[in-house]
Amino acid sequence: MKKSEKLRLCNRILLLLVVVMLLSAVQLEFTHSSGVWPVWVHIGLGCLFMAVIAVHIYLHFGRSDWFAKFRKQKSVVTRILWWLTVIVALSGLVAFAHWLASGVHAPIGGVHGKIGFLMLAFALGHIIKRFRFFLARQR
Repeated sequence: MKKSEKLRLCNRILLLLVVVMLLSAVQLEFTHSSGVWPVWVHIGLGCLFMAVIAVHIYLHFGRSDWFAKFRKQKSVVTRILWWLTVIVALSGLVAFAHWLASGVHAPIGGVHGKIGFLMLAFALGHIIKRFRFFLARQR
């Protein structure tokens, strides 16, 4: 499979995951993270989402220094999306550790959620700018 085909597949999976993550996040927001299973589903989806994001970045930049690559990005939206993704991943780990230890929703989970919504908004901008890639015919 060519790199462009891998990237197209990865992007389509990410498009699906963006929608699913948004639905999961909205559900947790409306229910104030009550219920164990919705939180576990969100954690699993979040791990999968971050893994596919890593594959997406790897397909673009390989094993190079991703921080340096994003620092040089011309697109401000992409640079902001990178930093929001890093912050969401780290805050998600902290929120997960707290939730695992206490079993209750904490302020860090709320902060993680708000930053996550912001990240998804920037991801939507990133997708819209490149939407022609989804429509392009495979040769």
